[in-house]
Amino acid sequence: MNYQNKLTQTDKINKEIQAFRPISKDSLKQIKEYFRIGLTYSSNAIEGNTLTETETKIILEDGLTIAGKSLKDHYEASGHSEAFDFVYDLAKKKTITEKDIQNIHRLFYYRIDEDNAGKYRKMSVVITGSDFRPTAPSKLPALMKKFEAKIPAMRKNLHPIVFAAKIHEELVTIHPFVDGNGRIARLLMNLALIQSDYVITIIPPVLRRDYITTVSQCTTGKKDNTNFIGFISCMVYESSKDYLRLLKHLSKK
Repeated sequence: MNYQNKLTQTDKINKEIQAFRPISKDSLKQIKEYFRIGLTYSSNAIEGNTLTETETKIILEDGLTIAGKSLKDHYEASGHSEAFDFVYDLAKKKTITEKDIQNIHRLFYYRIDEDNAGKYRKMSVVITGSDFRPTAPSKLPALMKKFEAKIPAMRKNLHPIVFAAKIHEELVTIHPFVDGNGRIARLLMNLALIQSDYVITIIPPVLRRDYITTVSQCTTGKKDNTNFIGFISCMVYESSKDYLRLLKHLSKK
């Protein structure tokens, strides 16, 4: 499967979205909640969480528990939602720091494992079904500082969507946390997109195989990220169309 990038098409839709500004506070609130549920459900489902989108909505909006679902599934939903709010707050600035990344993980993970929340792993890990071998734990602090130092130049020199895909790629390649790296990478990618006035982007669970395959192409074999960048640009394109559809609906009088 090959994904051709849709940067030009997405930029065109983004201009249509910008034309709706200023967007009312009520509309922004509704859109934020729509994407909170969608991103929390999809990002967790990609990693094996069994909650449906409706069940995720019930947990986050009604504060109810779902019979037959594990505590971890509930904690992942609540934690992701809390990290989502933090990402929105971070989007008010135009920087991304190592501390920001650690705090995103801490908020997502503290209900599950408080001792490891926001902290770099102390053990080596193996990625099931992949030839990729994550970084040795002793190298993580230095690699994360190096990653932080690269971010401003990457932001300056790359198209915003390519930049967002690249920081996702960089984080999963470093794989700094004992668990939750994929979800933090997707939140980080969305932070970069929001900071550049693009929309929250959802990767549907139905495309899980394509997503994992394109990510793997960045970390194994020839380590080519072309297809991954194309994939992410297609996801931003589809999410932008969804965002524009919502805006048009909410603007009707």
